Amino acid sequence: MLEDQALLARWRDGDRSAGDALFERHFKSVRRFFKSKVGPAYAEDLIQHTFLGCVKGIADYRGDASFRTYLFAVARNVLYMHFRTLRRRPGLEPDASVHSVVDLQTGLSTAVGKQDERRLIQVALQHLPVDAQTLLELAYWEELSTAELAEVFGVSPVTIRTRKHRAREKLREFVDALRDPGSALVQDLEVATAAACDR
Repeated sequence: MLEDQALLARWRDGDRSAGDALFERHFKSVRRFFKSKVGPAYAEDLIQHTFLGCVKGIADYRGDASFRTYLFAVARNVLYMHFRTLRRRPGLEPDASVHSVVDLQTGLSTAVGKQDERRLIQVALQHLPVDAQTLLELAYWEELSTAELAEVFGVSPVTIRTRKHRAREKLREFVDALRDPGSALVQDLEVATAAACDR
């Protein structure tokens, strides 16, 4: 099996099948990236925009970072553009370093009734600011290194380590709150879920 860089070189030389192979290889990771942040109605479009963005920007890609890093940097930009365009709440100027997926979308239906650990973590992640959610998912689900994360976010590795530590601490707080049926977070989720079901 050819490495990403070899496929990339062939793609840049005009071999479209090499580009298709790269996209097929990384499709599941990109889909997972979007599914945890937007509903299924948006995910497919954003995946397509990401791969189109890669095609359009491939001439400018210098190869300093891995193709995977480049791909997630494009996906992150596509996601943030989506939130800026969506603007579901009047007066809310999306800021991915502050607002969570829950802040930026309406009708987020989440079932927290089962104390399933993975589901708890997914719900808790959606309450983090989008930057923090993206950072943790890329670090743990996609196993990007600190250096790769620094490339994706355009900051230093030291900053990434600090942000990752803070994001983990905040995630623990949300998971603990979700385990407590009387917490304000669980009550807010129940209200949001009921409102979504009434539509």
